[in-house]
Amino acid sequence: MIPPKVKAVVATNDYCLIVTFDNAVIKQYDMKDMILQPRFIPLKNRAVFKTVRVDIGGYGVSWDSEIDLSENELWTHGVEVCLIQGFTVGQPLTGV
Repeated sequence: MIPPKVKAVVATNDYCLIVTFDNAVIKQYDMKDMILQPRFIPLKNRAVFKTVRVDIGGYGVSWDSEIDLSENELWTHGVEVCLIQGFTVGQPLTGV
């Protein structure tokens, strides 16, 4: 299956990404363990972490030319959430 493209991304204060895909599914992607890996260490700085943006074409998200995640990674390992009037059903969102 070809994963949907990323439409929007928001970084939370607790090192998660809230990713909206072009099929209207919203997933939470937890990066708490990942930011300990050498490639992602710069993201431990919350100000840097919050600079995440959607790549052109929705093929993933990136922080700079060397730190990025593909739409497949986000789709496969993200946890689907449902937002209803500011409340979350399913996986809790914290630190937004």
